[in-house]
Amino acid sequence: MATLEVAANSVASAFAAQEGGAHRVELCASLDEGGVTPSHGTLRLAREGLRIPLYVLIRPRAGDFLYENAEVEAMIDDITHCRDLGCDGVVVGALTAEGEVDTDTCERFIEAAGSMGVTFHRAFDLVPDRPAALETLVDLGFERVLSSGGMPSAVSGAASLARLIAQAKHRIVVMPGAGITPDNVASLREATRAAEFHASAKRRLPSAMRRVPGDTLGMGDGETRTDPAIVRALVAAIA
Repeated sequence: MATLEVAANSVASAFAAQEGGAHRVELCASLDEGGVTPSHGTLRLAREGLRIPLYVLIRPRAGDFLYENAEVEAMIDDITHCRDLGCDGVVVGALTAEGEVDTDTCERFIEAAGSMGVTFHRAFDLVPDRPAALETLVDLGFERVLSSGGMPSAVSGAASLARLIAQAKHRIVVMPGAGITPDNVASLREATRAAEFHASAKRRLPSAMRRVPGDTLGMGDGETRTDPAIVRALVAAIA
């Protein structure tokens, strides 16, 4: 049976992922922008309520992955905070101006993580030479890398992912992510031989607010949340 990690953008989404049978949660905020570090309150409540492993995205802002010193320091503080709360792991990544893995910064992240697991996120898909970068991540000690094979979706990057998984040889987990649904995950598993998959399993919820018709401010459109039914379908498809 393969492992399903769900990207959850809130406490409610994290609990919905667990309800649907997810094996691990990656907790973040602002999922529509690619995800950033969630708040202390979100982290604390998720950690208290989840029975499955909790990984936390450490990303101080949307945009690229070239970080200034102050941003790196903030990320290290966030990693330490996750460790103190008893989280199971963190999801990090940093690149140089040339788009290579920033080994010095990543070494600091891994040191701050201590005994927590450490995943390298989809910044990996921006590097110019992914096979070489994979070896760098192995040498640094990452346990996992999230990737779409450098393509907009994991399905379109399946051939690249299959080569990376073969190269990894169980030294690091290559986890496909981006655009994964119950309809395509089984064929993606067959094409790549991946053992872990990453999906948001989300749907849009309408707002329950009673407000005047015509929201001219655009501030009452409801929320995006993980759907337990989609999670269950994903888990069933990779069982």
